Amino acid sequence: MKDLAAECDPEDPVALFEVGGAHDSTGFTQTAVGYYERAIEAGLSGVRRRRVSIQMASSLRELGEPERALEILAEERGRGSNEYDDALAMCEALTLAKLGRDREGLSVALIALAPHLPRYQRSTVNYARGLVGLDPA
Repeated sequence: MKDLAAECDPEDPVALFEVGGAHDSTGFTQTAVGYYERAIEAGLSGVRRRRVSIQMASSLRELGEPERALEILAEERGRGSNEYDDALAMCEALTLAKLGRDREGLSVALIALAPHLPRYQRSTVNYARGLVGLDPA
């Protein structure tokens, strides 16, 4: 991947993202985070922007920085919605669990799951909201 990325501008956001992902997939998590940060700074956008946020948050969670991971996920959620919303919720749920906030994580996961159920969507969301003391939707 580094050889392919070397064919691009050194600050090409897509190349930085892909090199970061290759490092992440091969166990070089800390190095991956650096590439992910550079990709964002270089202007990574679109679906890859959401993916880099999810991947970086996951890496930070495993590197012992779950609070920072939650901040990244919240910022990304504020950017709008796309086909990676459920992956974002999965990462948030795991990060909340890492912080010992299991009920919040379960709530996030159930709310993400609800639209995929053949029935009981509204009940699932209401129970999930109840887990964290929120009124039904």
